[in-house]
Amino acid sequence: MENSYKYLFGPVPSRRMGVSLGISPIPERTCSYSCVYCQLGRTKHMQSERKLFFPVRDIVDEFIHYQKSLQKLDVISIVGEGEPTLYSGLGELIDKIKEISDVPVAVITNSSLLADSAVQNALLNADIVLPSMDAYDEKTFRKINRPHFSVKYEDTQKGLIEFSHKYKGQLWLEIMLLAGMNDDDASLSKFAAILPKIKYDRVYINTPVRPPAESFAEPPSKEQIQKAVEKLSAISIDMLSTGNFFSDVSDHYEAIKNICQRHPMNSFELETFLSSRNVADIETYKKRLEEDPEINCIKYKGITSYRLK
Repeated sequence: MENSYKYLFGPVPSRRMGVSLGISPIPERTCSYSCVYCQLGRTKHMQSERKLFFPVRDIVDEFIHYQKSLQKLDVISIVGEGEPTLYSGLGELIDKIKEISDVPVAVITNSSLLADSAVQNALLNADIVLPSMDAYDEKTFRKINRPHFSVKYEDTQKGLIEFSHKYKGQLWLEIMLLAGMNDDDASLSKFAAILPKIKYDRVYINTPVRPPAESFAEPPSKEQIQKAVEKLSAISIDMLSTGNFFSDVSDHYEAIKNICQRHPMNSFELETFLSSRNVADIETYKKRLEEDPEINCIKYKGITSYRLK
């Protein structure tokens, strides 16, 4: 039987965490935000209400089946194609995975629902939580994250601060910097004023490296990124190395599409992935992707990236 999983994807290379197996407990592009920089494109299903989109048992069963592959993992990332805390079974899912695996469990969240005590409690048993903080006030929040109308900046900020002091695992804060939107010196000072209120272990500075949802979402200059690193005592994700993609789907083309559904690949990553499978005619696969009506081929910074429409 071909192993094309419904909820699992990867492993994919993570610059922060190494070899990461992804788990998506939410439907395609379901999120409480529609961030201008999102590598998956604009959000299809905007919502802030939590739901049990899929049975926890079904996701866990896929994970149990996957374990038979004996693929070495550094982390299991619950991330989804949107916001994973929208999944009301999140706490149970984390607990079930930790019962059957010693691999650390990480949750990547946009912080939108952290004011909800049920979400806070669901995250407490995760080994690593990576919350985003891209804005320092309501105006910047609306401009960059474009949240669901029910989500307010003040609530997300209070929730993040409150959760950080309750949580006992590793909290790695992420700030996405965008040129002309939140990267100037005044913005960096406002971020710096907020950080002491949050109990965190690391701060990562992120920038768009794949085609964003909106063409105007541009990375800052190297000088501004360095300023942010110094002012916020942060780590620039751009400076971290990455690894290779993996798929246990045997058909090369279907494996590529399976990965692109949840994690866009650029042309270099595509070449490395196919080379690792001893594929010689790489250009043939690029041509198929360019002609595939289900694939968006986007030129960004002179590099072609592929993602599912």
